[in-house]
Amino acid sequence: MSKVWMPLDNAALIFPAIRRKNWSNLFRQSVTLTEAVDPALLQQAVNELMPRFPSFYLRLRRGVFWYYLEEVEAPPRVQEDYAYPLTFMTKKEMRRCCLRVFYYRNRIAVEFFHVLSDGGGAMVYLKTLAARYLTLRYGADIPPEEGVLDMAAPPDPAELEDSFQRYAADHAAYCPEAEAYRLPGKRELGCFFPLITGLIPAEVLHEKAKAHGCTVTVFLSAVMAESILAIQNQRLPKRRQKPVKITIPVDLRRLFPSRTLRNFALTVNPGVDPRLGRYTLEEICRSFTHQLAAEITPQRMAGRIAENVEPQRNRLLKAVPILLKTPVMRAVYNRRGERLGCLNISNLGVQKLPAAMAPYVERMEFIIGVQYSYPNNCSVVTCNGITCVSMIRSTQSTELERRFFSRLVELGVPVSIESIEEKA
Repeated sequence: MSKVWMPLDNAALIFPAIRRKNWSNLFRQSVTLTEAVDPALLQQAVNELMPRFPSFYLRLRRGVFWYYLEEVEAPPRVQEDYAYPLTFMTKKEMRRCCLRVFYYRNRIAVEFFHVLSDGGGAMVYLKTLAARYLTLRYGADIPPEEGVLDMAAPPDPAELEDSFQRYAADHAAYCPEAEAYRLPGKRELGCFFPLITGLIPAEVLHEKAKAHGCTVTVFLSAVMAESILAIQNQRLPKRRQKPVKITIPVDLRRLFPSRTLRNFALTVNPGVDPRLGRYTLEEICRSFTHQLAAEITPQRMAGRIAENVEPQRNRLLKAVPILLKTPVMRAVYNRRGERLGCLNISNLGVQKLPAAMAPYVERMEFIIGVQYSYPNNCSVVTCNGITCVSMIRSTQSTELERRFFSRLVELGVPVSIESIEEKA
């Protein structure tokens, strides 16, 4: 019997082409429970989710013209968390399965190669996995709600679609952007990425953002931009400075009626230009709010989708072998993909849980890896009243994290710091 295969969605097409020998585009989501994880029951839950989530139990294959995804023979084996988050995923691993499942004490973590999904789709998998595990462990009766899927239902075809193809506008929206300032720093050796996580009371953070007339995402982005402006100002004269821009992924499911569990997000890059003068935090918050409001509309995003989909639909490009496409895609990405922002701030927002599940959960975490040339990245998720802000880096300097978290404390936002640094 032939294996089921699936073409990459539009966003995923670039990821196999741009991966490097020491860099793969991964992200991690985890849930911390109130009691230690039973690995045998977790493995059973992973196995039982396989029929319900066919778009996650896949491996990466290379065809003549495009990479594609193929179903795996068996679900991935649950592993004890043996190293550091987001260690390099080899080609051999990707040929087995494009996701990993870990446990450590009372934490369940899943790492995804970005070809499978984005943060929004992956969160549905993690919640359903945790719900199934809790059912097996405690007999908890957890209903299919708040992102937990019905295990007894067959996969919905809408969950498997490439929504970029459906919601692309008839005309592409092209908008050239200025390059952003690149954060400095001496690179870490090897594939280890130090991680610093700030734990913040969600209510306090929400009230502080509200006091500045903006959302939590805008508030955190503005504080981050303020910190980067200070770093650039310390290192460069004003005439040589560049715009400071924060790359913010937008979950397009909020704009379009899509139920896909695959990638369906685009990024926007609000920013300020320090060559035009100094900015207060309030001015940055106001500017970012207006920039996002102008950019994040269904019409504008549909035009952006069309810009990305056009090359995929080009008949001539379809006929070009993958061996020739890959270096071209990599060159285009190097020229444009990571030059428009200083770093990502990816916020999954407030993650609600079914009432029967919430008592077993302490918190959730979300970690995106550094990009190939972005030395820093930041990701955020809120659950059970705790906002986890995770900052990962590929450099040795902690200056950005120190400035960012110190500024939050200065603004009256309490932060409890946890860190993972390289062992001697």
